[in-house]
This record gives sequence, structure tokens and C-alpha cells, in this order.
Amino acid sequence: MAAAVASPVNPTEHGLDRCGVEEENHGAEAEEESSPQQTGPAAAAAVTHSRLSKLPLSRIKALMKTDPDVSLASQESVFIIAKATELFVEMIAKDALVYAQQGKRKTLQRKDLDNAIEAIDEFAFLEGTLD
Repeated sequence: MAAAVASPVNPTEHGLDRCGVEEENHGAEAEEESSPQQTGPAAAAAVTHSRLSKLPLSRIKALMKTDPDVSLASQESVFIIAKATELFVEMIAKDALVYAQQGKRKTLQRKDLDNAIEAIDEFAFLEGTLD
């Protein structure tokens, strides 16, 4: 997550053929057209939120509903929880990557997460949870 890897890019990966002409993506359009369409602001919000979130919103909503204090969860609240989770995972992964790089490794290990949790005050609430 934290380190970007440069790799050669083929023109076809970006939807361009050899002549530089943009190819049409008929498969994705047909799939969108075949799905039931919702109308109104709620549908627009659902489409926007699902594109902005990397985590499955339906899974987040299901996890939220496992809490006995939560009976209903709006799409906006599910999206906010998903986005906060993404940012948290990205932050702890970047901090753990520093410890992996100090050990001359590219792969994060549990000890890297443990070191990040111990060293950074923002993660103090996690201390003792990975034991």
C-alpha cells in the first residue's frame, strides 16, 4: 500500500489499441444496463459511494448490524465507516512498512504491526489485542 511500484504499461491496459484509438468497453456497459436501475438521490449516492470505497459496503453494513445497539444503518453511515476503515488500514500499514524496511524486507510481518502499535501513540488502543 505504501510503496508504489513502477511497471511498464501496455497501451491496451488503458483501453487504447495499437493505433492510439480508445476501445469501447461494451462488457461493463452491458452489465450495468442489465442490472435493475434505481432512481433518485439514493441511487446516485449508492453508485458514488460504491465507487469511492475499496471495501464491500454490504459486508460493512452486515458487520455493523451485528452490534445489538444498531438496528438500522444508512448508506452514508456505512460509507463513512468503510472509508474510515480504509484510512486506518492504510495508516497502520504505512507505519508498519517503516519497520519492515528497517529489517530490509518488503513483506509486512506481524512483528512490524506490533512495533508500529507500540511506537505510535495513536495506536495505543490496540496494545494487547494481537496477543
